[in-house]
Amino acid sequence: MRRSLGSPGPPRRAVPSGGLRALLRGALLHGVLLRGVLLGGALFVAPCSGCAPTSPVARASLLVDAGRTEEAQRLLEEHLEHAPDDVEARRQLVRVLGHRGDLGAAEREAARLAARLGERDPTPWIELGHAYELAHRYDEALAFFDRGAAVAPQDPRGPRAGGLRAARWGELEWAAPRLEEALRRDPEDATTWHALGLVRVHQGRYMEAKGAYERGLRIAPHAPEHRVGLATLALRLDQPDEALAQYDALAALRPKDGDVQLGRAYALWRLGRRAEARHALERARALGANPAVREKLARVMNSGDVREGPTSGAEPAGEGDRAGNRVDSAGSVSSP
Repeated sequence: MRRSLGSPGPPRRAVPSGGLRALLRGALLHGVLLRGVLLGGALFVAPCSGCAPTSPVARASLLVDAGRTEEAQRLLEEHLEHAPDDVEARRQLVRVLGHRGDLGAAEREAARLAARLGERDPTPWIELGHAYELAHRYDEALAFFDRGAAVAPQDPRGPRAGGLRAARWGELEWAAPRLEEALRRDPEDATTWHALGLVRVHQGRYMEAKGAYERGLRIAPHAPEHRVGLATLALRLDQPDEALAQYDALAALRPKDGDVQLGRAYALWRLGRRAEARHALERARALGANPAVREKLARVMNSGDVREGPTSGAEPAGEGDRAGNRVDSAGSVSSP
């Protein structure tokens, strides 16, 4: 199958590369704040917002979460015999089949999706991409995402899925052009701007990263991930005053979030404002911040080393490993 967007070849692995490992180590302070935000997620279709808890998609999602994929497959197949036009159920079935390794059946179900949605809809190709990823066949998965991008040249979903997945695999050079293409098609997608910013940080292209985060922030001023990205970048550039400004803005948005106070404490400590840093750390404790990170930061403060961070060299206020609308790791349930 012909690739679009210049894919350089098959992904070599399904785990983050060194750059993203550093990012994930740096995510400790904001694991709670950014849960479900960027460069990861779930490869199973969540129940739609209007679905009843007992709908087939909802029940199948629960079965997948419990590791009962054979039962999930049977449930969806029986449901589709009576409701063949249920697109969400068929999407779920394609992924379940991929997870079970039955890619021939997944392709047949995707063909049925295509017959209902039309040849210019990227959904069947995107679903096959997720199915092949679940079967650990990453080169073919990327090719299917790119095929979705090619059949619907104005639709951002194909390049966005490919970009987010490539970033999740740690293949930043493959992620960036796909995310850029998705943004060319839909420049108002704040989540994709954030994903691109994250990729640019780990390519060392800091000014481009800052621009991407700022663009996302303008589009979605109340979404926390853009300010967390800007704070992370500021700490990387040794600009704790700018990091503090971002954490203060986050604290105004989320006054009960202890992890935000951890970020404030670290930025204040880097600025040499030790009394304020200790006060922020105590407030973080009272608000239930991550205890492991809080204790590590307390040890750093007690050591008196203003330059040492609480995450062994990575930014303490790094970003989460989940992307967009949580389209990622097998076994959990969420919406692509």
